[in-house]
Amino acid sequence: MDSKKKILIIALVVLVAVVSIGAVSAGWFDFLGGGNNNTSNVNLSGQEVNLAAAASLKNAYDKDLIPMFEKKYPGVKVTPTYASSGDLQSQIENGLKADVFMSAANKQMNKLANESLIDNSTNVQLLENKVVLIVPKDSKLNITSFDDLKNVNGTIAIGDPESVPAGQYAKEALTNLGIWNSTESKMSLGTDVTAVLNQVAQGSADCGIVYSTDAKSNADVKVVCEAPENALKTPVIYPVAMLKDPAHPEAAKEFMNFLQTKEAKDVFVDYGFTIHAN
Repeated sequence: MDSKKKILIIALVVLVAVVSIGAVSAGWFDFLGGGNNNTSNVNLSGQEVNLAAAASLKNAYDKDLIPMFEKKYPGVKVTPTYASSGDLQSQIENGLKADVFMSAANKQMNKLANESLIDNSTNVQLLENKVVLIVPKDSKLNITSFDDLKNVNGTIAIGDPESVPAGQYAKEALTNLGIWNSTESKMSLGTDVTAVLNQVAQGSADCGIVYSTDAKSNADVKVVCEAPENALKTPVIYPVAMLKDPAHPEAAKEFMNFLQTKEAKDVFVDYGFTIHAN
C-alpha cells in the first residue's frame, strides 16, 4: 500500500473517531441536563393547550405550572379556563374549546366519560385534597368542629352542591354528621370554591367549608379543623384527562405527561395537595 492510501485511510479513521466522540459527548451532555430543555424531541412551537381546570387549581397553574411548561416547550401557549368542575362539565358538553380537563371530583369526569367527551384511556387520578372549616382570621366565633355549625347564628358559605365539588363534599360531610337539616337554612352558596373563600376572607360569611389548599392560599382566613374521617365517604380526588378529540393532540399529550413528572408533582405538593397513589 502506497503512502497516499495509508494517509487517506488514517484520515478516514480519525474522522470517524471524531464524529463518534462528538455524538457520544452530545448524548452525555443531554443526559446530564445540558442542551434544549425540551427532551421529548417533540416540536410544539405554534401549538396551544386549552386547559379547563377547577378553580382550586388556579394559583398552582398560573404562578408555576403553566410558566414551567411554556419554558420547557418554547413557542407553545397554555390558555386556561377556571370555574367550578360542574360549570366546566356543562361548558364542555356545550362545546367549550378544551384539550385537557382537570376536575376537583370524579363525578364530573365520569359524566363526560360516559358521554364519550373525554379519552378515558388518558384519565389519571392525580391529586388528593382535604375539606376544612374556615373562619375570618380575626373571628371571635366560638366553634372548634363541624358539629358546632348547628349552633352558628350567622352565615355558612359553601359551594353550590349542584355544581361545585367542594359544596358536594360539604353537604356530604354535614349530612353524614347529622347536621345538614339544621344548617341548610344558614347556607350561602358560592359559584365555585374561590367565591366561598372570598366570602369568608372578606367577612361576608361567618364561616365556610373549602379545600385545605384554598385556605392555605389566603392569609385572611384561618382553619378551624378538617372534616372528620367518618364524615366523608367520597375521597377528594382530582382527575385529569384529555378531551376525546383535542384540537392540539401532541401538545395535550405532552402537557399530560408534564403534569405527571416529579417537578410538576412537587409544585402541587407545595400548594398543599397530596399526590394520589394510583
